[in-house]
Amino acid sequence: MAAASGEGPALAEGEGDAGGAAASLPAQQEEPGRGQLFNTVVETFLEKLIAAGSYQRFANCYHRFYKLHPEMTRSIYDQFISQLQTSIREEIREIKEEGNLEELFASLDKIVEEAKKREEPAWRPSGIPEEDVHSAMVPYLLKHQAYLRKALKEKEEENRKLADSVLAGRERISELQQQIQNRKQAWQAIGKEQRELIATFQEPE
Repeated sequence: MAAASGEGPALAEGEGDAGGAAASLPAQQEEPGRGQLFNTVVETFLEKLIAAGSYQRFANCYHRFYKLHPEMTRSIYDQFISQLQTSIREEIREIKEEGNLEELFASLDKIVEEAKKREEPAWRPSGIPEEDVHSAMVPYLLKHQAYLRKALKEKEEENRKLADSVLAGRERISELQQQIQNRKQAWQAIGKEQRELIATFQEPE
């Protein structure tokens, strides 16, 4: 009775400490990521597995052997539980590596954090395939249409500048041809005048 009364306050004090720690936990720690939650689930599973396969049940299954060799029974149980935990952890580690789960969990955490910052509501399927395809494809097609219009406008502006450049080149060529023609006519006129001048200075035969 004395032991029971002595354990009562100690249990209540322990429960009070646990409650205080639990109350202060959200304020001290951030929300765990999916990788941490996965590891917590694995550890919880192992704890429940060990609790389900307790030493008492193990001893009851091998009751005669336990009666003859209780210490050896305990040693075999401890080795069995240790190897079982190691084997399960190793299998889960290989699954995480093969499936690249750590990066996938980190990617999911990033997507969730980015979604929290979005002001507009996220897209959700309506259950009607036609409407879902329409709502998903129309924004994409409109965006693509705007891009094509912009590209077409840029090409048209580029073609217009090239056409202006070609016209300017043709005008320059025409001006150069006219200048060449004018100079040719001027040289011809000068040559004619020179011949006439020379003819006036020649003695008549």
